[in-house]
Amino acid sequence: MSSSDANSGILLTDSAADIKKKINKYAFSGGQATLELHKELGADLDVDVPFQYLQFFLEDDEQLEDIRKKYGSGEMMTGEVKQVLIGVLQKFIAEF
Repeated sequence: MSSSDANSGILLTDSAADIKKKINKYAFSGGQATLELHKELGADLDVDVPFQYLQFFLEDDEQLEDIRKKYGSGEMMTGEVKQVLIGVLQKFIAEF
């Protein structure tokens, strides 16, 4: 993480809007190039940054497993996973 690039990570001082912007714009997705391919092949969870973050911050193991299955199979889209992560991180940072 580079200290000279404020967009290189989620900071404890980030606002809810900053968190949303950073995740939507900069978080690398393991989703496929097209919707059709994504539905057929599913996401590559090993390189998907939002999913990796959820493994650390999402406290509900059943919800994480549901996301793993649906996103990995193509039933869930990248935008949906990012929205879950945004909510989780906004809550975490606000409580911190």
